[in-house]
Amino acid sequence: MSSSLRNAVKRKTHKERAQPSERKRYGLLEKKKDYVLRARDYHKKEDAINALKRKAAYRNPDEFYFAMQKTKTEDGVHVARTTEQNKYTEEELRVMKTQDVKYVQLKAGVEAKRVEKLKRNLHSIGAPAKRKHTVFVDTEEDAKNFDAAEHFDTERELVGRAFNRPRRSQLEDEDAVVGLRNTGDAGTSGGTTATVSMKKLARMQKGAYKTYTAYDERAKKLKGMTEDMAMQKVISYDRGHKTKITKTNPDGTTTTYFKWKQQRKK
Repeated sequence: MSSSLRNAVKRKTHKERAQPSERKRYGLLEKKKDYVLRARDYHKKEDAINALKRKAAYRNPDEFYFAMQKTKTEDGVHVARTTEQNKYTEEELRVMKTQDVKYVQLKAGVEAKRVEKLKRNLHSIGAPAKRKHTVFVDTEEDAKNFDAAEHFDTERELVGRAFNRPRRSQLEDEDAVVGLRNTGDAGTSGGTTATVSMKKLARMQKGAYKTYTAYDERAKKLKGMTEDMAMQKVISYDRGHKTKITKTNPDGTTTTYFKWKQQRKK
């Protein structure tokens, strides 16, 4: 009979012997596949125990590993820290977070003082925008006839200056005029020097205000970080029922805050 015909003929299906009725109290009858799995598991454990016995027999009693300092045993069972999350206790984490908040507060205070110092120093350099000098008069007629050169007692060419605006009495002084000429502030011969000085002053103003803006933004960020960290500390460790509320501002940004349920204190 060919193989094709052998496969075409229906053959009897042999089933495994079931558990006899008088042995039902012993449970299901173990089949060969169940025995194979049980035998493999048994030999796997046996090999592991033999390997540990060999390691214990050949162990050096003087060997040392730094991992031994991080592990411990409980009731004779070896327990190792598998992650860094449980490295510190809850009290240690609380102290560390408190120290972080204090450090950020210290840095925010340092930056705020630095910004205030830069702001004071900017007055000696001049403002980046055009400043105004408001003069109050009694009547509208005086406002129409107001003469800035006469009011400030200076030359008309120097009225528009926001700094180093000498009076006529100072211009009459020979020493003062020499000082002004040396800085390029008076006379036609110092015109080029005056232009160079104004350009240099403009560069100084730009650099100073750029530095001031950078430190000011850093101080604001540190202040915001301090407030956020303090809030996180309160949220994490303060007990009581609290509700998280998210509010949308008119400019599109969102503000999140928490509201605690009122409780009567003893």
